[in-house]
Formats: sequence, structure tokens, C-alpha cells
Amino acid sequence: MKLVIFGLTVSSSWGNGHATLWRGFIKALARRGWEVVFYERDVPYYAGARDLTELPGGRLVLYPDWAEISASAARDVAEADAAMVTSYCPDGIAASRLVCEQGAALRLFYDLDTPVTLSHFEQGRPVAYIGPEGLAGFDLVLSYTGGGALDALRTMLGARRVAPLYGHVDPDVHAPGEPNPAFSGDLSYLGTYAEDRQAELDRLFVAPARREHDRRFVMGGAQYPHDFPWAANIHFVRHLPPADHPSFYASSRLTLNVTRQAMAALGWCPSGRLFEAAACGATLLTDTWAGLETFFELGREVIPVTTTLDVIAALDRPDAELRRIGTAARERVLAEHTSDRRAAEFEALLAGLGRPVSQLAGEDA
Repeated sequence: MKLVIFGLTVSSSWGNGHATLWRGFIKALARRGWEVVFYERDVPYYAGARDLTELPGGRLVLYPDWAEISASAARDVAEADAAMVTSYCPDGIAASRLVCEQGAALRLFYDLDTPVTLSHFEQGRPVAYIGPEGLAGFDLVLSYTGGGALDALRTMLGARRVAPLYGHVDPDVHAPGEPNPAFSGDLSYLGTYAEDRQAELDRLFVAPARREHDRRFVMGGAQYPHDFPWAANIHFVRHLPPADHPSFYASSRLTLNVTRQAMAALGWCPSGRLFEAAACGATLLTDTWAGLETFFELGREVIPVTTTLDVIAALDRPDAELRRIGTAARERVLAEHTSDRRAAEFEALLAGLGRPVSQLAGEDA
């Protein structure tokens, strides 16, 4: 089986959550006999922080502009069993037209940013990776977010068939690591800056740091502004590649997950970071949203927090109790949320498609 993907990036984990997910997913598909080709536009900000140059289990095509690779992309799609366009693909509209108009490949769209997509459409703002025809031409639209987002993809964007394909983790990359004194702390947070989760980060990370002067707080990520509300006991680590994540998580008693506002509002939105930290054996504090209990047992596998005082109370828990929670979360992730598990779910979704969308014209999907 051959899958062609037109995506944002797989070559650089800097400032985005897509790359790590794709690496684990493609490796899992390769183990199941798939050949994967990933088309990525070669842009300076990813080129300057590239941490992957060859794609194990696949072929990476870095290109300067669409015109230069449109012919080779057409050949790959013509030979493929399935072709996929993703959210934030810089050439998403052109790639969608190619995928939907050519060949016998199953036509897939994967929105890894569904709440952002829907929010833009609701506000009448342009979405650069979806054309005026919406998503009606695809045989299946996959969404990183489940719940009500699936219905919205049908009603707002015309998707005929939709299904969730949630985040996941590659246990070969994210596993318990050795502590690093440079990352040592009581509470850590790892994530790219996003304005729409700053209020929650202030409440659940910055405010506890300002109240707990004797505790050490450690934060890693990219794109943080100069006016971020730092405290004296918040120690900043710039962007860390995935290989350093296990050590980062192993170096603090607790780590915090904060979901972007648009995602939390829709619910059913587990971030890749949530699964990665759990796979590393970290004890997780997490903000709450509808559906969270489907992925983790609250209180036993993760600690839900909504206020500054919730975070402080968690910091006061005994180490042995925190270790039990981290161990339980890791066991849950290895059983249900690995890249291999998602690859199997993906194959099952394709097997269940039945007739392509072109044969459903004028019918209800």
C-alpha cells in the first residue's frame, strides 16, 4: 500500500505539533507494509531548525514551490492507494485539487487543527489550506478533534464522511529518561507559545510560581514573546527536539498540559504532548475539557486542575503518590494511544469506506 501526504512539516519539530506525530505514524505504517511519501514545502523557519532529513519507512520530498513538483506529485498520487492533504499544508488548495481530481487513490483530508479551522470559518476568515469547494470532494475527512467537531465538519465544510484520528506517541522516542539537572524542577511545562492558551498558562503555571517562591518551575518551548510574565523562579529552556523530551519530563515532579482555547471549547482534543509526557512516565496535571475522561482516568492516571490552588495542592502531594499516577498514565498510553494503535485504526477506517464519494453524488453520506 502507498500513501502520499501533503503536509505542513515532518522534518522540523520547531514550533509545531505535527512533525512528531507524523514521524511515529509513518514508522508505524511502514511496519505494517505501507510505503509513505511526504511532500513538505521547504521554508526557512523549518529549514533552520530541521531535526530530520530522512524519513525512516518513507520518502521525504522537500520542495521550494508547488510548480516545481506538481508533475512528480501527480505521478505519486496516480500510483498511490491513498492520498492525503492536511491542515496548514502551505499548498493545501492546489494539493486538494490534485488529490480529488486525479487517479483512483482514496482521497483523504486530515485536519490536525480542526478547532482553528472551524473558528476561522465561523468568523468568515480565510482558511489558506481549504478551497471554496470545502471538503466535499474527499472520501474521508479525519479530525484530530472528536465530539461536536465532527458534525461541524459536515455542516460547515461539506465533509461527507468524517472520523476522529486522535494524537498518539511513539514509545521508541518517548519513554522514561534520565533526569538532567538543567531541567530540574517541581513543575514543568513544554509547549510552543500560543496566545489563546496564555490565560490558562498564567493561572496554572505563572500564578503558582509567584505564590510558591521556594519551588522551581521550568518551561520549554518556542516563539515566546519578550513580555511573557516571567517570575524569578521560572527557568526557561528554548525549543527542545523530541530526543530531549524524556530527560525534560524525568527532571520534574510534575508536568503541566494546557490545551489551546479553541480546542478545549470543543473538547475531545488530547494533545500529542499529553500522550508523550505520559509515555515518559511523567505525572501529569492537565486542564479539563469534554471527553478527557475517555483518554485517561481522572485522579488515577492524570490530575485535573482548574485553579491556581489546584496546582499548589498537587505540588503538596507525596512523591510516592505522584509516581503511582505517572505509572498508571504510562500503562494506559502504551495500551491505547501509541502510533501503532492509530495506524491500525487508520487502516480499519480505510477498509470501511465502501464506495468513493464520486459514487455518492446526490446521496446522503
